[in-house]
Amino acid sequence: MTQRLLRDVAWAGAGALLLAAGACGGAPGEAAGAAAATPCERLIDLELPDTTITHAGTAPAGGFTPPGGSAALDAPAFCRVAGVIAPAINFEVWLPETGWNGKFQGIGNGGMAGALYYDRMATALRRGYAAAATDTGHVSEGVFDATWAFGRPDLIEDFGHRGLHLTTVNAKAVTAAHYGRPPDYSYYVGCSKGGQQGLMEAQRYPDDYDGLIAGNPAHDWTSFYAGAHLWYSLATLADPESYIPADKLPLLGDAVNAACDALDGIEDGVLDDPRACDFDPAELTCAAGQDPATCFTKKQVEAVRAIWSGATNAAGERIYPGLVPGGEGTPGWDRWVSGEAPFTSLHWLAAEGFFRNLVFDDLDWDFRTFDYDEDLAFALEKVGAALDAVDPDLRPLRDNGGKLLVYHGWSDADISPLSSIDYYEDAVSVVGEGREHAAALADTREFFRLFMAPGMGHCAGGPGPDRFDALTALEQWVEEGRPPERIVASRVRDGEVDRTRPLCPYPEVARWNGSGSTDDAANFTCVMP
Repeated sequence: MTQRLLRDVAWAGAGALLLAAGACGGAPGEAAGAAAATPCERLIDLELPDTTITHAGTAPAGGFTPPGGSAALDAPAFCRVAGVIAPAINFEVWLPETGWNGKFQGIGNGGMAGALYYDRMATALRRGYAAAATDTGHVSEGVFDATWAFGRPDLIEDFGHRGLHLTTVNAKAVTAAHYGRPPDYSYYVGCSKGGQQGLMEAQRYPDDYDGLIAGNPAHDWTSFYAGAHLWYSLATLADPESYIPADKLPLLGDAVNAACDALDGIEDGVLDDPRACDFDPAELTCAAGQDPATCFTKKQVEAVRAIWSGATNAAGERIYPGLVPGGEGTPGWDRWVSGEAPFTSLHWLAAEGFFRNLVFDDLDWDFRTFDYDEDLAFALEKVGAALDAVDPDLRPLRDNGGKLLVYHGWSDADISPLSSIDYYEDAVSVVGEGREHAAALADTREFFRLFMAPGMGHCAGGPGPDRFDALTALEQWVEEGRPPERIVASRVRDGEVDRTRPLCPYPEVARWNGSGSTDDAANFTCVMP
């Protein structure tokens, strides 16, 4: 019996019990075993484990302004249910009053979470979904505020995996109670921290969702914070002379493009596979008497090399992959690597908050003292089990009939795109169980596909096409058995689409057919390199 059938049978039995007790207010003449819909306002009385429902009421179309917001959201009329799961996991479930598509969507977070993403819930509603979001158990003052975690391992556990899982369980129960039946399909959508949440769900709770989208995932959380956020901060901030101001980044971006843009056969400002680029930043080293605004100092060159090479321990073993060349001169590196001034970059803010509050419980911790052998081992021991979604064994997800779609932008200035490739290859090895790589890859692609997006930044932005509909591709895969062979991405400039390209399932890449515009996806084919 499939997992879906088991869930439906369980719900039918529960519905019969509710009707027998009069809990759902069944209408006369309803068939035995069919649960009746519960009006929105009566959901306030719904009993869920360790949960208090704090609000249940209808919001009119375009009539809900989120807390702290200044304008009403563009959303159809919906039933809004809010609750708290012990100890402090706030969540909301939004249920379309009309036009429900029979599906449920869980929505991921970003950064250190601590907020509900109301705009994404509204987007889901407009597609007909019942939707749920959570703050994962705490309230944050900013995207990388980690003060909530100081001395609170229970909240770290909720942030790592428990908050989203319990929100999903509760939200599906609320959905079933309101409509009188469970959702036909459940999907998850998230990027960045949301990507970590998606992979955590796929690994630890494989029956929560029928399909999951995990974009630019920060899945290897602890090593990522040490090997990216902290490593890049040390490269640019440990020595004041290593800092790279944002106004110098176009020099690096232009030099990379000049050296490597044409390697894929098209000069378009995008590197299709930056791993082929061997540009040496030493070519930008200032000559004697040269205007420093037009070149890089030797220590700035070393900083770039460290960022591209990735973090290593004392034995020279790689801890976490580095960023890859491409996109340095476009928005991305300016915020993540440089910031407006030293000690304002997003990498620095993330590293400082994480290690002071989640790892060392020391508000005076000095990032220059970090030891990549002893301190990383300590961090992994303390928080790795709660935060790291690194298990490559996705066979339980496969066996449940689940589908996983991961995407990653090659020009991500936050999370190395190589980390997603490494994880995918690890999963292929486990799923393939010792078979030849081609056979193992084919088996894996039956339920798990990775799409690399040339020129896309962190979840969006960058010089390449960054807008695409992964959810429709996932729906077709789950509901119709049609795996995504390509996903067309668009680039928008001044409100107009000026380029489309296909994203291909890794390791395939898009190759121009040799005729027609190189800005039209129709003129490209996905091929094995």
